[in-house]
Amino acid sequence: MTDIHFQPSPLSDPLGEVLHMLRLTGTLYCRAEMTAPWGIVMPDLVDSMMFVIVTSGQSWLKMAGEEPALLAQGSMVLLPHGKSYELLSAPDAVPEPLFDIPVEKIGDRYEIMRHGGGGAVTRATSGVVQFDSVAAKRLVSLLPPVLRVDAWDVDDGDWLRSTLGLIAREASAMRPGGETVMTRLADILVIQAIRAWLARAPEANLGWLAALRDRQIGRTLALMHRQPDRDWSLVDLAGEAGMSRSAFSARFTELVGQPAAQYLAQWRLHLARAQLLEGREAVGAVARRAGYQSEAAFGRAFKQFFGVPPGAARKLMA
Repeated sequence: MTDIHFQPSPLSDPLGEVLHMLRLTGTLYCRAEMTAPWGIVMPDLVDSMMFVIVTSGQSWLKMAGEEPALLAQGSMVLLPHGKSYELLSAPDAVPEPLFDIPVEKIGDRYEIMRHGGGGAVTRATSGVVQFDSVAAKRLVSLLPPVLRVDAWDVDDGDWLRSTLGLIAREASAMRPGGETVMTRLADILVIQAIRAWLARAPEANLGWLAALRDRQIGRTLALMHRQPDRDWSLVDLAGEAGMSRSAFSARFTELVGQPAAQYLAQWRLHLARAQLLEGREAVGAVARRAGYQSEAAFGRAFKQFFGVPPGAARKLMA
């Protein structure tokens, strides 16, 4: 498991704080060496994010509903929603299911794959990662099906080229500690790819993301995220935003798409569901951490929102 931890950012940067919550859990990392002709079908992986970094050679990426894309050396693609895709030596190559291809296990979460017909060589590093934050998962849900970063096309590509170079070096040498180095570098690339999209995509300036960037509403969102158990009132939140109650209420609803009280209630319930999934605390303790004064009130709200009571949800998710 690879976690990246950050100190909370100032309340003046709520979007940065959400990025700080992007703590990745490395589910699986793979170094692949393919020789043409070759093809691989990646399955759907629920609640996961997949990425591919081409460290040498080239590959074609195919996804349902998308045109085939050529990935040259120095290219990275991020598939935020875990949707199935194909990697191919050529657009007409015949792919094999991932789990039908033998691999060499190097560690619990790292493996090496060698596959293909003996022709031109392509090397790539791929991974499957997950997030353990409600805010991070909401951010990921807003990302497009594919994020692509090419080291040679971005203005500040030095960071990408140097990081890709380090990954390629570690992948070829596999020195002691190489698995740890590669997984951490890959995690950084994932976060950087998301940051690059946030900086340039027009849709990143809409809805919840726009609200996080708003000086006043963003501050209140950050406070709710940090202190979900606080007994927030509309007057309290408006005061933190430096606005009147009516102006705050109207602006929050306009930007976020729902009233502040509804957002806070749903935020608390999503946090509680994540804590129940971990299975470490009693339901009453989870209720208190979610800002509920009684376990009964929490149970009613939880069942109304998710359709099952907290105890049953924990069993279903176990």
